[in-house]
Amino acid sequence: MRTVVILMLLAVLVMAATCYVSIYSEQPFAFSDPFINRQRANDFIQADTRLGAITRERIRERTKAPQERQREICENYYPCEIYASHHGYAAAYMHYFGRRRTK
Repeated sequence: MRTVVILMLLAVLVMAATCYVSIYSEQPFAFSDPFINRQRANDFIQADTRLGAITRERIRERTKAPQERQREICENYYPCEIYASHHGYAAAYMHYFGRRRTK
């Protein structure tokens, strides 16, 4: 019985020592905000600069061609997609979205 009491007191002391949060610690609650802003995320994960050729090749993947953007817009609108299956995506885009002017 005496050993059980001693073990319980020891467990309480260990728990109090490990769970204590000091007012002087830098981040008292490490997981209080699971999201970080973009700047900190970019600082944390940086692109490998040694692989310059691969990153230059991937520039094409970052910026889409106008035809690809038009095709994606047309694919999201069902009547345009049906028209494109008969006449092609360029004609379908011009038929449904070609008259629009954006400034």
